[in-house]
Amino acid sequence: EEGTGADRLMTQRCKEKLNTLAISVMNQWPGVRLLVTEGWDEEGYHTPESLHYEGRAVDITTSDRDRSKYGMLARLAVEAGFDWVYYESRAHIHCSVKSESSQAAKYGGCFSGESTVLTSTGLRRNLSSLQIGEKIQALDPSTNELVFSEVLLFLDYNPSQKRQFLHITLASGRTLTVTPSHLLVLDDRTMKYAQKLQPGDFLLVSDNAKNALISEKIVRLEAVWRSGVFAPLTGVGTLVVNDVVASCYATIDSQWLAHWAFAPIRWVAKLWDSGLRKPGVGVFWYARLLYATADFVLLSHLLHE
Repeated sequence: EEGTGADRLMTQRCKEKLNTLAISVMNQWPGVRLLVTEGWDEEGYHTPESLHYEGRAVDITTSDRDRSKYGMLARLAVEAGFDWVYYESRAHIHCSVKSESSQAAKYGGCFSGESTVLTSTGLRRNLSSLQIGEKIQALDPSTNELVFSEVLLFLDYNPSQKRQFLHITLASGRTLTVTPSHLLVLDDRTMKYAQKLQPGDFLLVSDNAKNALISEKIVRLEAVWRSGVFAPLTGVGTLVVNDVVASCYATIDSQWLAHWAFAPIRWVAKLWDSGLRKPGVGVFWYARLLYATADFVLLSHLLHE
């Protein structure tokens, strides 16, 4: 509201929840947008201990400022993952988040454990049971053809961690549950963060019955919570999850750059034992290192906010 851009200053965790809430508002009330009336406080209006000074709190309303929507707006804010939501005044709802403490809030993107991939044996396997060394369906960027590529490692693997995802529904009924910072492939072969998708966008999909790539329209996006986070890395840097073509990468808004950055690991992985094996729990050390240093070596527009 001040016109200074200060209300856009907030932690990554707060931004992620706010972007998810914006999608929910758009789905709940077509034509209505989420409005942030106060983010970071530059004028000293709040008490010294206020989370507005840490970028962890926002005051929100809807673009039409309809107070009758506040009850549902608060509910959507809770579902979006805000840790604290309450009616602070008749003019807005106050939302805040915990501090940035977990690796999940900082590093990478993942799929939910019940998501499935097609293996080279013709069988479908849940990501929660997928092993390193198996070959799964992917898109070869050099030929734009479907191939089976080996799972070299998991960038993130945690069967018990609870995480916020975006649940994407396509016109055919296909669904994909993915973290907001993950890159998905549009029908024109470009990549976009999951959280930037909107109903009406078209994703690239594998039609296995016809052994062909087709495009499918997104009809709904919603925020959900799931237990289990899984992010396989294949040799070609892509994979097909629930028939939807996706990147193996997240956080960095460039498939080419991310794939290039992981080249050393792909080379080393080829020297490892090729037998099937289970991955270790947690964010892979090389991925953690890359994401931690990305702020210092990459332009800001290439990083997920």
